[in-house]
Amino acid sequence: MEALMHIGIRVYSDPINPSFRFKSRKPQSLLMDGRRANLTPIRAQQSGTKDGPIIANATSDSVSEELKSKEWEIGALKDEIAATQGIQIRRRPPSGPPLHYVGPFEFRLQNEGNTPRNILEEIVWNKDTEVSQMKEKRPIFTLKKALENAPPPRDFLGALKASYLRTGLPALIAEVKKASPSRGVLREDFNPVEVAQAYEKGGAACLSVLTDSKYFQGSFENLEAIRSAGVKCPLLCKEFIVDAWQLYYARTKGADGVLLIAAVLPDLDIKYMLKICKMIGLTALVEVHDENEMDRMLAIDGIELIGINNRNLATFEVDIGNTKKLLEGKRGEMIRQKDITVVGESGLFTPAGIAYVQEAGVKAILVGESIVKQKDPTQGIRDLFGKDITG
Repeated sequence: MEALMHIGIRVYSDPINPSFRFKSRKPQSLLMDGRRANLTPIRAQQSGTKDGPIIANATSDSVSEELKSKEWEIGALKDEIAATQGIQIRRRPPSGPPLHYVGPFEFRLQNEGNTPRNILEEIVWNKDTEVSQMKEKRPIFTLKKALENAPPPRDFLGALKASYLRTGLPALIAEVKKASPSRGVLREDFNPVEVAQAYEKGGAACLSVLTDSKYFQGSFENLEAIRSAGVKCPLLCKEFIVDAWQLYYARTKGADGVLLIAAVLPDLDIKYMLKICKMIGLTALVEVHDENEMDRMLAIDGIELIGINNRNLATFEVDIGNTKKLLEGKRGEMIRQKDITVVGESGLFTPAGIAYVQEAGVKAILVGESIVKQKDPTQGIRDLFGKDITG
């Protein structure tokens, strides 16, 4: 390894796979000579520590690897653009594409520089890889065709507004969530359909359904099951969106809304995805965490629903005062002028907490943990509001 570093070989890493490779191209003339001599490049893999064993396998220098490298370069450029907008969540590891040749050898090595900086970044890196694999199995044209047979979209935003007018309280988006990275399993006897039906009975205006399996133990099967069970509440697909392909996929599974996270998506992606959402009948809940993200989203036309997440992405601490801070002064005035509905997210466990964010300007809340953990989620909703909100 030291010898390779000495001659100027750069080390790259892959955040999802615990081991890492680098690769450097042979000169074209040497490659041609190698092909004429029927010489096949050798793949050498080194896992665990840098002093671990090397296992060599034969591989070909394929066009596929070139395309992957180009895709990484485009992704890296997007990350640079995102950084200029104050986005700190990197969409992919920064050190380079996952495969690099050094002469006839291909190495995979660990690299500390590719460690995710927080849990959201780790989730996003994993999701980027997951979606790439799913896209290979279900190309976009098959999803567009499948939309013809998807359940018709329901008015997610309209349901929130109607609930607020009916009750005078923030409309409830109740979250169907089995687990979270920070809290672990929230409900052992988790039946998504039963939980959803209990939420609807308790007066929820809409439901949020976690579909990430690795970190939240959710699934698109849960989303489909709830929709098929006849639950009338519009459904938000609570997923980590990194690619427009996911919007089509969510719609084919029966989603009425999707979450777009400003901490992850640059402005151009938000604008593009908003257009797709409108085209296929999805409501976009755009989530912000701080002043910079709020200002970015208020500068984008077409956003009707903004969620303020009170959880600090770096420390995971929760402060519902964040909602009030982001709705004060000119920002609050602009939200009223644009008729944007604001959703309060995270840290809401009591009637006093709900009253606090409502006074700040919130007209809907997204709550999961404080009600899904209750033996009777319907009663959990009554306790959350301090009253029955079904009337």
